[in-house]
Amino acid sequence: MKFEPACSESDSKLEDRLNGILRCTVCLDLPRVSMYQCTNGHLMCAGCFAHLLADARLNDETSTCPNCRCEISKNLCSRNLAAEKAVSELPAECRFCSDQLPRHMLENHEGEKCLERLTNCEYDKIGCPWRGPYHELKQHAEQCTHPKKTGAEIMESLNVRDLKRAEEMKVYNKIHSMLSYEKITFVDLQLRPYRTDDFITKLFYETSRFSAFNWQWVIKARVNDDMKNPALSTKRSLTYQLILKSRVANPFDVHYLIVQGPYGEMNVMPAIYKSRFSNENFESDYEPLPIGDSLECNKLLAAKTINLRLIMFQIQS
Repeated sequence: MKFEPACSESDSKLEDRLNGILRCTVCLDLPRVSMYQCTNGHLMCAGCFAHLLADARLNDETSTCPNCRCEISKNLCSRNLAAEKAVSELPAECRFCSDQLPRHMLENHEGEKCLERLTNCEYDKIGCPWRGPYHELKQHAEQCTHPKKTGAEIMESLNVRDLKRAEEMKVYNKIHSMLSYEKITFVDLQLRPYRTDDFITKLFYETSRFSAFNWQWVIKARVNDDMKNPALSTKRSLTYQLILKSRVANPFDVHYLIVQGPYGEMNVMPAIYKSRFSNENFESDYEPLPIGDSLECNKLLAAKTINLRLIMFQIQS
């Protein structure tokens, strides 16, 4: 009788077998971030986990594990630290030089040590457009003509950078100037999910009533303002409006913006909006909530509530 060896050369490597065991059950990839597991132990990366919860919220369904169909939620699922540490030790390929390194070393290698990593010329601040492998930087620096440019040519490049910087600072300067307004208030709120009464219900968010400037208000938010069914799209965004619930004697203008609230996870960039309120016009337009990409939107949809801080400035007539 002839016996086959326990392991033959055709068997896959240990790393390949572990890749199949530790990969996310949704995207079938090894994540660089946290991993969650259902009550039966099936693994999901943080992005896919949030996407599953967001899909269930949009469809008014119970979110389930794609493998075993058991219920999943932030309370029922937990992080698998052992799987995360095991994944961090598995080799991955550098996107610049194709060397194989343990995943926990990859970020430092690609950002600091790889000789093939892309880098800018040290004179990029005065207009040099060169961008290439790090090992060619020294040779380029010896040939770069930008250090020999005239002051007028350098000023032209600096003016372009200044314009870009001024645009970025415009919002912060406006907030700084509005801090001198006489009437300023802020309130910490929670956007809670609700469903419309339509035949096909739609998800929307609303805060409880709150008081500002001695009037009553609420905030409403909805998903993908320009799409009928956001559950069918991977590109998701949130828009919101400010609604006045009190009757007023005279029209008035309000500047307002939303920032992250206490204990919140919202990664929001400040954006100032303005609206005029009266008894005839008691709702602002729906404005984008500047939270970045769809991944951030899924994180908010996956949460039970969205914690935020609303800052309001009343403009004096």
